[in-house]
Amino acid sequence: MPNNMEGRGLTDREMVQLCLELEKGRCRSLSNTMLEVSHEPLRKIYGHCLESSSDGHYRLFNLLNDKGWYMTEAATAAQIGKVQELMQNNLHPDDQF
Repeated sequence: MPNNMEGRGLTDREMVQLCLELEKGRCRSLSNTMLEVSHEPLRKIYGHCLESSSDGHYRLFNLLNDKGWYMTEAATAAQIGKVQELMQNNLHPDDQF
C-alpha cells in the first residue's frame, strides 16, 4: 500500500526491504572491521554492535517472511548433506552451486 495519498513513494514492503539491505550491509561492515581489530576492548564493542545488527536483520527478515514478502525455499536433505560434506573438506559451498 502506498505511503502517501497520491500513490507515490515507497510501499511498506519496499521500506522494510531497504532496511533489511541496510542491516545486511552494516553486518558485513562490522564483520570486516572485526577481522582487522586487534585491540580487545574495541573488538568487544564491535562484537556487541555486530550482534545487535544481526538481531535487527533477523527481525526484519522475519517481518518480511511473515507477511509473505520474502519467501525462502527449504533445503532438501541432499543439499544439506552436500554442504556438510563441502564444509568438512574446507570447501566453500557457493563454489559448488
